[in-house]
Amino acid sequence: MGFSSVYLYQHSGCLGSTLAVMKKSSKFLPVIGWSMWFSEYVFLERSWAKDENTLKAGLKRLKDFPRPFWLALFVEGTRFTQAKLLAAQEYAASMGLPVPRNVLIPRTKGFAAAVSNMRSFVPAIYDVTVAIPKNQPPPTMLRILKGQSSVVHVHIKRHLMKELPETDDDVAKWCRDVFVAKDALLDKHLADGTFSDQEFQDTGRPIKSLLVVISWSCLLLFGAFKFFKWTSLLSSWKGVAFSAAGLAIVTLLMHIFILFSQSERSTPTKVAPSRPKSGVELSVTGRDKQH
Repeated sequence: MGFSSVYLYQHSGCLGSTLAVMKKSSKFLPVIGWSMWFSEYVFLERSWAKDENTLKAGLKRLKDFPRPFWLALFVEGTRFTQAKLLAAQEYAASMGLPVPRNVLIPRTKGFAAAVSNMRSFVPAIYDVTVAIPKNQPPPTMLRILKGQSSVVHVHIKRHLMKELPETDDDVAKWCRDVFVAKDALLDKHLADGTFSDQEFQDTGRPIKSLLVVISWSCLLLFGAFKFFKWTSLLSSWKGVAFSAAGLAIVTLLMHIFILFSQSERSTPTKVAPSRPKSGVELSVTGRDKQH
C-alpha cells in the first residue's frame, strides 16, 4: 500500500478500518505484512483464474464488516516504473487503445468484480490521483524511518456507486475512461505543478495520531526497560551479545522491507506483442492476463 494512501486514510479517520487488495507475497513482510494478514486484507496471486473466487469471497465478507471501512484497490495492479509504462504504451498501441503517458493500463476484471459484489452496501468510489511535485523527493519507507518529510499533491473525486454502469463490461469501460482522464490530469500537473486552479488545502498533521504515537512509544520503552531489568540481559557480556543479535535481526528484517517497498524491485512487466494479422487479441501484461 502506498504511503500517501495511508496518509489519506489517517486523515479521514479510517486508518483502523482500512482494507486493501494486495499481492499475496505482501503478507509475508515482517510486521506490516503480518498485520495486513490479521486485518483480513484480500490477497491475490495476480492470476484471474486463481483469484476470481478468492476476490469475490473476500468482498462478500465485507458486507458484515462491523465498522465503516475503506477498501483500497490499486487498479493498475502493480507499481509504476518507466519500464512498465513503456510496456503499457506498446500494449495500448498494439490493441488500438489510448496510449498512456503517466499511468499504466488498468486491470479491469478485478475492479468490475469489486463493483458488482459491493454495489449494494458501498455508497461511493473515491478516485484518488497522487502526484509528486517537481524537485521533491518521493515518499519512501527509508525516508519515513529517517524522519524526513515528503510533499505530495492529491486529487480526489467522488463517484456515487449508483451512477456507475450496471454490466461488468460497461464498468470496465468506465474504469478505462477514468484512467484516460487521470492521464490528462497528470499532464496538467506536470505542466502547471497543480491539478486545478483551486488553491491547495494543507491538511496539516492530526493531533490524535501524534498522541497515539507518543503513547505507544512510551509504552514500548517502558516495557523494554522492565524486560531488560527483569532478565538482566545487559548485566553480562552474554546478555549484551544476545541483545545485539536481536537488534541485528530486526535491522535486517527492516532492510528487507525497505528493499521490497522500492518500485524498481517490483515484478518486471513483459512487453505486449503486436496485434496479430488474424485479428486474434492477445492480452499480456506482467505475469498474467489483465484483470
